Amino acid sequence: MKLLITGGAGFIGSAVIRHIINHTQDSVINLDKLTYAGNLESLTQVSNSSRYSFEQVDICNAVELKRVFLQHKPDAVMHLAAESHVDRSIDGPATFIETNIIGTYQLLEAAKDYWKSLDESRKAAFRFHHISTDEVYGDLEGPEDLFTETTAYAPSSPYSASKASSDHLVRAWKRTYGLPTLVTNCSNNYGPYHFPEKLIPLMILNALEGKPLPVYGKGNQIRDWLFVEDHARALYKVVTEGNVGETYNVGGHNEKQNIDVVHKICELLDELQPPKNLPIKSYKELITFVKDRPGHDIRYAIDASKIKRELGWLPEETFESGIRKTVKWYVANLQWAHRVQDGSYQRERLGVAQ
Repeated sequence: MKLLITGGAGFIGSAVIRHIINHTQDSVINLDKLTYAGNLESLTQVSNSSRYSFEQVDICNAVELKRVFLQHKPDAVMHLAAESHVDRSIDGPATFIETNIIGTYQLLEAAKDYWKSLDESRKAAFRFHHISTDEVYGDLEGPEDLFTETTAYAPSSPYSASKASSDHLVRAWKRTYGLPTLVTNCSNNYGPYHFPEKLIPLMILNALEGKPLPVYGKGNQIRDWLFVEDHARALYKVVTEGNVGETYNVGGHNEKQNIDVVHKICELLDELQPPKNLPIKSYKELITFVKDRPGHDIRYAIDASKIKRELGWLPEETFESGIRKTVKWYVANLQWAHRVQDGSYQRERLGVAQ
């Protein structure tokens, strides 16, 4: 297969590309605008493969999208390109509306026109896989409740509202035009190459520098944590084996309060990289509680029984094994993280482009 992957320089997208190049014989076209969250250094280990190619294209650019489809002739699309940081969406929602809604519309139109031009066998095999989030479902009330594929949408932030909108567009293009679509909604991802503004890498890097570890509210928000490499396996299984028109929830079966996640990170760092040069005995001393953000959902939890039952997928990592791998990776790859933090990964890229 030849897969067109949007947002392939992002955290989850790069994990999907690494999985495909390293574990299959398929080819990948990585289409990415390269915003602040796009980092081609996350793909260094596979970028020299003859089965990998890169297109720096904005998904809002209809002309360029048409060119990419006609030039590369993909067998499937995996749509991961999105603005995804909740805090940024609260401060500036316009970019989220533009990328997540308008961009998805433009991509659907380009994919639909291309799909209609295919011969019958390729047309029947084509897939448009839209990757979304469990945040579209809003907040869970009871401690035993779980998000299922039929849970009503109730997004809380501009980010989740824009992703909910894109989900609806994808399903509408299936029903109205017959475009063979699939949708997945995932829980919180973590793992190597995660952008340092997110909770887990932020805590690791702040701790190693002796900076405060800011925790919203009381830290009692509950998330279902999914190791990014497990998610990449799930996404590939859906695009290759999933049933057209279906939605699959992908979860890690690892519900944790944010404060417990931070405590675990501190414990691992105390073990792996003790704070010898800092005026503390444990990294836990750096934990600082800060004012909660507006509209903060308290609990997300995924019922991932459908993807297990229908496609045979289960996560391989427990939270304990996955978070240990993640902390060890950041300790061993501080140069990658620091280049993201100081912006040099972008400056060098722009210098080359000029």
